[in-house]
Amino acid sequence: MPPLLDVRDLSIHFPQSRATPVTSAQAASDAPALAVRSLSFTIAPGEVLGLVGESGSGKSITSLAIMGLLPPAAKVSGDITFQNGKSDTSPAHLTALPPDQLRQLRGSRMAMIFQEPTTALNPVMRVGDQIAEAVMAHHRVSKTEAWSRAVEGMREVAIPEPDQRARSYPHQLSGGMRQRVMIAMAIVNRPQLLIADEPTTALDVTIQQQILDLLNELRHKFGLAMLFISHDLAVVSHVADRVAVMYAGSLVELGSKADIFHAPAHPYTQGLLHAIPTLSTDRKVPLATIEGSVPNVAQLPSGCPFEPRCAYRVAECADKLPPLVEVSAAHWARCPVVNARS
Repeated sequence: MPPLLDVRDLSIHFPQSRATPVTSAQAASDAPALAVRSLSFTIAPGEVLGLVGESGSGKSITSLAIMGLLPPAAKVSGDITFQNGKSDTSPAHLTALPPDQLRQLRGSRMAMIFQEPTTALNPVMRVGDQIAEAVMAHHRVSKTEAWSRAVEGMREVAIPEPDQRARSYPHQLSGGMRQRVMIAMAIVNRPQLLIADEPTTALDVTIQQQILDLLNELRHKFGLAMLFISHDLAVVSHVADRVAVMYAGSLVELGSKADIFHAPAHPYTQGLLHAIPTLSTDRKVPLATIEGSVPNVAQLPSGCPFEPRCAYRVAECADKLPPLVEVSAAHWARCPVVNARS
């Protein structure tokens, strides 16, 4: 069975702003900021892929590229193929799809939950109307039918008294309720692929768990495939089947959840996991950290972007971007040192 989503050699450039001060090296090269570099991954029908990495690694930019929501200034290369589930149509190449055809897929076959519902929801529209608007954008139904589907969608995400809550404005709902409204809006048209961009970041721990349980329930109920984006490894470990680790716009490791959390191969992944405190962590000892800082996307090194911070670096690391190599079955890492061992 072909993958539902196939991302191949995706690179995303942004032109540098003339209003932003640049160093002499940047001015000399006048190179665009490379937000994502040669990114490849697949998602199978019904699978959850966790996309992790620190802020600025390119996770959200990748999701916006898939949905066709990047600003016009962005320069995208590579291919994003989506199987739309219809036997009489060929796969859609999203990066080359005309805007009107992309709009037909977006919101119906592909949907996205944004990180902050307060800014994603229209503050002057009732939440029920906003969900109904998503229905009417893709189905020829009456306003009454669209409203009925919106209320049912709110019921499916466990919002109590959905008939009444549908008449509320976003500011009248709690943060957890607003996030449930966003999920209802995403699933109301029964998409095949759901992109969740850090859907629990702004929520407290108890509400986080409720949202994760809800997403897991909806995944199995509707057969959803999911790209789950987060910087929280603990959250990803609960929801993902496979995990992709990004650093400075590059995919550095990809494997099953067990591979990533119990046998990490790339030094960056190892550093992330070592920095997580546990119940057995000695409070008298400072937490482990990764020395250095993330490189500027406008001045990425020609080699491995993690090389300046890596304790295992060798001369080869600085020469060129290392290839992804399979270090074990279906477990890939982008590291010359790891590759030499395998």
